[in-house]
Amino acid sequence: MEQYKREFIQFMVDSDVLKFGDFTLKSGRKSPFFMNAGGYVTGTQLRRLGQYYARAIYEHYGLDFDILFGPAYKGIPLGVATVMAISELYGKDIKYCANRKEVKDHGDAGILLGSSIRDGDRIVMIEDVTTSGKSIEETFPVLKAQGAVDILGLMVSLDRMEKGQSGEMSALQEIRERYGFPAAAIVSMQEVVSCLYNREYNGKIYINDDLKASIDAYYAVYGAN
Repeated sequence: MEQYKREFIQFMVDSDVLKFGDFTLKSGRKSPFFMNAGGYVTGTQLRRLGQYYARAIYEHYGLDFDILFGPAYKGIPLGVATVMAISELYGKDIKYCANRKEVKDHGDAGILLGSSIRDGDRIVMIEDVTTSGKSIEETFPVLKAQGAVDILGLMVSLDRMEKGQSGEMSALQEIRERYGFPAAAIVSMQEVVSCLYNREYNGKIYINDDLKASIDAYYAVYGAN
């Protein structure tokens, strides 16, 4: 596992963004872990988060693209932090863009925030975590309505590696199949378990044998093929 991935997993734990216990997800599933990117609330956290996204985007998609698009609402700060990190780490200026939930009809009118989108633009999308692909379903038509754009891929922070809403594939796999562009994550839940299982961090074992058994049982039911 790359060192930045191990550091990112520890960063999620330190930021209280990745939690372990008993959680009821929006889907109704009972999960032994939960990830909430809304827990990144300080300038230092957002700066580091942007750097991890920037490294993962560079690794998977390179930097030969024009716009980083973050769906409202959580995708907005993610996109801003990441284009700043790309500039800082790689000296490349990438524009950010996001959508509004409602079209603005005055002043800076329209459905988009940040950069406009034009024919020929190459776009990478960014999200926190995708479990159902619903936000992509909502924003993909928005992007395509702006012109003949090329979507290079989607980057999320954590691949939960569980079945999506329509079958045996994960949400990221479903996105690849449905929309025809790649989808990747900074880390997968498999990598999280590998990093934390029976390994002490900050004087604590976050994934012990009991929790590992709960995670295994969860994936026996909801794990994607």
